[in-house]
Amino acid sequence: VASRCSQCLQSPRMDLCHVPATREKGWYLALMAPNIKGPNYAWLDPSRLYCHPQGLQDCVADLLQPFQGDPIDMVAGIDAMGFILGAAAAATLRKGFLAIRKAGHLCVQTLEQPYTDYSGRDKVMEVRTDAITPSLRILLVDQWVETGGTMRAAIQLVERLGGVVAALRPPRVPTGVAAICIEDSEGGRWIQEHYKCSHCVPPRLQPRFDRHQ
Repeated sequence: VASRCSQCLQSPRMDLCHVPATREKGWYLALMAPNIKGPNYAWLDPSRLYCHPQGLQDCVADLLQPFQGDPIDMVAGIDAMGFILGAAAAATLRKGFLAIRKAGHLCVQTLEQPYTDYSGRDKVMEVRTDAITPSLRILLVDQWVETGGTMRAAIQLVERLGGVVAALRPPRVPTGVAAICIEDSEGGRWIQEHYKCSHCVPPRLQPRFDRHQ
């Protein structure tokens, strides 16, 4: 064990070799770092979790578990942090990965969708038009769903191109939406009411995440 640990990248504040003896769902949430820079930043930084090899693997496995056996043709990740989890999920499933971008970055034909993000800023996202064919079954992945505006815009883009993002009502195919946390906001509830969803926060901790604690 000591030999293996000596090969790991470490810092005084993160031991990338430590794995708890009992790995309950969501154990890796404790790896995330709190905001120390004030209100202009998100309240929590999940990217610290991705530095931990077992934490990242277990996070992706938990996100995909509800979709076992579901037909998924492609994974789409939302700019920018959704690229990390989305690409990891696509690799695990051995499916292709589609990047849904903030507007202005793609040099090919795109479809655009305006939206308002969690901070209240009006933005535009875009997706290439040649990757989604009618009835293609998409798993949409983002790092976090706070107000739901960003995820809803991504859903609209996919569905405008004829893709299927997994509504709960038949005859839709049950693939859908995955994020580390889906907060109990108006937008978060709307997404969970209409689409099959997966997230990593245990029910006992959900109220704390909703209050940004």
